[in-house]
Amino acid sequence: MKKTKQIERIEKMEKLMDESSIAIKEMEKCFNRFSRAQKKIDELADYYFSSDWKKDFEDDEKGKFPKDLKRGVLSEDGLYNLISDNDDLLKKMERFIKKQS
Repeated sequence: MKKTKQIERIEKMEKLMDESSIAIKEMEKCFNRFSRAQKKIDELADYYFSSDWKKDFEDDEKGKFPKDLKRGVLSEDGLYNLISDNDDLLKKMERFIKKQS
């Protein structure tokens, strides 16, 4: 049977539907993880802007913690960048939603 324009169109749309379906399912999984992470990020932000973080940072600078203690949370840029990246992503999502409306 000869491929008609109509069949080609249907095949193209079927491919677009399959690809879109996969993207939506992947996005839903990512969005769910991202949503659950927001409480954790809020807690990290509270910590970062608290006197506890400042004390922990200063004590780390003084070498008061074990050398093998994982403490990326005390790097000046690491936690700040995480909070900023989260804010940027939330703004990007908001702009995307407004565009779609």
